[in-house]
Amino acid sequence: MTGEAPRSPAPARERTRRLFLALWPDASMREQLAHSVRKGVRSSGGRRVPEANYHITLVFIGAVPEGRVAELGVVVRAVIGTGTGAGPIEVPLQELAYWPGPRVLCAVPSAPLVGLAGGVGGLLEALAAAAFAPDLKLFRPHVTVARKVMRPSASAPLHPVLWRFDEFALIESRTLEAGPVYSVVETYPLFCRTLAAK
Repeated sequence: MTGEAPRSPAPARERTRRLFLALWPDASMREQLAHSVRKGVRSSGGRRVPEANYHITLVFIGAVPEGRVAELGVVVRAVIGTGTGAGPIEVPLQELAYWPGPRVLCAVPSAPLVGLAGGVGGLLEALAAAAFAPDLKLFRPHVTVARKVMRPSASAPLHPVLWRFDEFALIESRTLEAGPVYSVVETYPLFCRTLAAK
C-alpha cells in the first residue's frame, strides 16, 4: 500500500453536436438543381453529391456542447426578431464554379447577394458575442454538387434555377462511413428584413 489517496474518475466529457445554419431546400428545389447540373457534374469526373444533401450554408458553427444547443437557438431567435414576415429569400443559381482548394464543383449566383451577406454578418456577430465559435470566413452562397473533381474547368453557365425560402434551419451534421448525414434540428422564420433582403 503506497498511502496515495484514490484518484477520482475524470469527469465525463459532454457530448457535442456539429451544427450549422443553412437555407434548406425542399425535394422539388433539389430535383430542379440536380437536373440542371447533371451534365456538368458528369463531365467533371467528380463524386456526385447526393441530392438530399443539397443546401446553402449560412454559418458553420462547428462542435456545440449538448447543454448549449438551446442557448444557440435563443441567440438566433434574438437576431431574427419577431413580427410580420419579410417575404422570401430568393437565391438564383446561375453558374457552375470550380473551387480548386477543396476540389469541389458548386452551383452559385452570378452576382453577390448583398442583403443576404449582411444578414449572415449579423448572425456571425451575435454567435461570436455569445462565445460560440462560428467559422468567420467570407460568406459565399453556393451549393456543392460534386467533390474530388478530376477534370476542373472554368466557371460555366447552367440552366438557371431560382430557390425561394421563407425560413432557414439549424442543421446537425454526422459523418458516417457512407458520407455526411444531415438532419434538421430547428427552423426559424425569416422575420428579419436584413436576412430577407435581396
